[in-house]
Amino acid sequence: MPAFLHRLGRLAFRRRRRMLALWLALVAAAVVCMTAFGGTGKLDNTFSIPGSESQRALDGMKTDFPTFSGTSAQIVFTATDGQKVTDPADSARIRAALEAAGSAPQVAKVVSPFDAHTISADGTTAVAQVRYEVPQSALEPNALDELKSAVAGANQQGMRVDVGGSAFGNAPSESHRSDIIGVGVALVILTLTFGSLLTAGIPVVTALFGVATAIFGALSLTGTVSISSTAQSLALMIGLAVGIDYALFIVSRHRFHLAHGMEPEESAALAVGTAGSAVVFAGLTVVIAMTGLTVVGIPYLTAMGLAAAGAVLIAVLVATTLLPAILGFAGARLTPRPGSRAMRREQAVGGAGGDAVGATGDRLASGPGENVLSGTGEIVASRTGEHVMSRTGEPVAGAAANAAERWFRLVTRRPLLTLVAVVASLGALAWPAHDMRLALPDNGTAPRSSSQRIAFDRVGEKLGPGFNGPLLVLADTSHSSDPTTAAQWVAATLGALPDVATVGQPVANPATHTALIQVIPDSAPSDPATKTLVNTIRDDRAAILRDTGATVQVTGSTAVSVDVAAKLNSALIPFAAVVIGLSLLLLLLVFRSLVVPLKAAAGFLLSIAATLGAVVGVFQLGHLGSLIGVDTTGPVSSFLPIILLAVLFGLAMDYEVFLVSRMRESYLRTGTPLGAVHSGARHSGRVVTAAALIMTSVFAAFLTSDSTMLKQIAFALAAGVLLDAFVIRMTFVPAVLALTRHAAWWLPKWLERRLPGLDIEGDRLGPAHAVPESVPLPSTAD
Repeated sequence: MPAFLHRLGRLAFRRRRRMLALWLALVAAAVVCMTAFGGTGKLDNTFSIPGSESQRALDGMKTDFPTFSGTSAQIVFTATDGQKVTDPADSARIRAALEAAGSAPQVAKVVSPFDAHTISADGTTAVAQVRYEVPQSALEPNALDELKSAVAGANQQGMRVDVGGSAFGNAPSESHRSDIIGVGVALVILTLTFGSLLTAGIPVVTALFGVATAIFGALSLTGTVSISSTAQSLALMIGLAVGIDYALFIVSRHRFHLAHGMEPEESAALAVGTAGSAVVFAGLTVVIAMTGLTVVGIPYLTAMGLAAAGAVLIAVLVATTLLPAILGFAGARLTPRPGSRAMRREQAVGGAGGDAVGATGDRLASGPGENVLSGTGEIVASRTGEHVMSRTGEPVAGAAANAAERWFRLVTRRPLLTLVAVVASLGALAWPAHDMRLALPDNGTAPRSSSQRIAFDRVGEKLGPGFNGPLLVLADTSHSSDPTTAAQWVAATLGALPDVATVGQPVANPATHTALIQVIPDSAPSDPATKTLVNTIRDDRAAILRDTGATVQVTGSTAVSVDVAAKLNSALIPFAAVVIGLSLLLLLLVFRSLVVPLKAAAGFLLSIAATLGAVVGVFQLGHLGSLIGVDTTGPVSSFLPIILLAVLFGLAMDYEVFLVSRMRESYLRTGTPLGAVHSGARHSGRVVTAAALIMTSVFAAFLTSDSTMLKQIAFALAAGVLLDAFVIRMTFVPAVLALTRHAAWWLPKWLERRLPGLDIEGDRLGPAHAVPESVPLPSTAD
């Protein structure tokens, strides 16, 4: 692969105008297709699980009870100034508002609170139901706004009107501010990293090309494929983050070559062949993990996984084709200025030539891998490629250590103590995860000032929390001797169950001998007691069938949420096992070591557990939630753990490859394990740090979203990358390698012979990979 990417990079560099024109044409084609076939107006935010009980019941209701099969809205009337909704003037205004609501677009039926008896005990609140025959995703763009306008006339002195309900839940999230913030922060970090605005702008430009192609391409499919707004935002978030990071790795290697006198064309080709190989490897791991979400069998999650995988795949293609073309346009202008801080830094990282001089002025070593001998012939030091290392891994002479190397030296000085501190701190952070509650988001976690949140809180306060998530029980009485009596018996049985507030009168369809029964729980939709009630009704179906001859199915938005959580919980452990197993196999092939893959898997589990603990602490327990706009605690989104596993796996492998491959390269050259760890820090630490900060900043920018699900995903990914990059890869990893020393790079001979070789860093590209020896080793004064 490195040889192929080397040729591809050279071709793109030489044919840069054609390559740029090709990508411009791809973006234009994606825009045209989106305009013609899709668009944001066709995004589908409906949750469904084909084959589940709740979905089968919903499908049956489309024929038997069409007005109950779609989404619904609530109109909450609140009498103020000491009045009651039953007062003649107020009730007249309510009836007029309901009549107007009936003429709003797509409304199938309006149920008056006076008929349904949904009036609070104190008479101050009345709740009307607005039913649609279509799901929330099939509502016209202005349908809910028209409903609000229709009832606005009742919003006068002495009466307040709020509109909410499931029709408003999981609404499309706006993320245009988030991507602008993320790009701005990334540009600042890149400028500080490279010391050049031109160099910093290249990763941002190429990432925007990739994101535009991915997002417009995905939106062009919304006319035929169900894609949610969260899937679109996740693709944007991940595509932007990895697009900038992948370009950063290649541009950093290109700039390193330029600083050591290499011609721009060869430098770009070599950067694509070396760093580009690692980019392809890391990108494919993310693609495989995200594509693996399709096996769960939830269309909403499938769309999220495929959209994110497509964005990452396009980011890899951009980094290996468009990026070298852009480097061709920049030419030698990306070379750091002689004498500049950037030039000194690049040469300090890779100075491979010149003589290193000891304290007495004696020559110690002049070339990579050359050993320093004592008077007795004992090897006392060895040049590692950046400076002379002693047998203990300490520098004898040469360039001053950079910040990353100084940190690595600190954490490897007492490696066992470092490991204990890392495990203890991450374990403490992970502890809240043992009490994690999973559910789909509802209006109880919407912004406090929103109409649906006000309606949700008012209904829960005045009528009871269960009115915000009623259960629908579909009873098939076709095999009963008396269908009407059977339906009444089922309703009475349900009413006697624990945690049931009230049961509505059965709504019968004589033609199909089915009945629909509304069950109002005592508990809120996301409360564990409501989940228990759903399972209790399902467990009692055998007794109901025996007593009445009727079969029952539980559905409704709350039951769908329970089914989604159960499906994801059952898939989480197998999916985690596949992800961890894949990481072990890939790292075994890349590094030909047993310790490195096991260490990486252990670190990955630690970062996942700590991230989930942090999510529970912020969103479920409310710790520091106000800092990111979380004004109400609630359960964690059911989708979050499995999405976090998929995304963080690929990103963790990304940093692992870029950091540890430099260590392995140094160890194979010098045979000094501790020196190899420090060498990896000097070569890759700064770039990995910048990449992690960029990715964290891009994810954190999406915390401004109004969508609770997207806010949780953004927080989890930002915290996960931060913990994995700095606590695991930059602290845990060097401590383990320093503790295991030579054993870290050991592999049984029989296993080594059977494993295929993966040249991720392009070692087989030949002598051109070496840094020119004409560059002198910088002195400590630099």
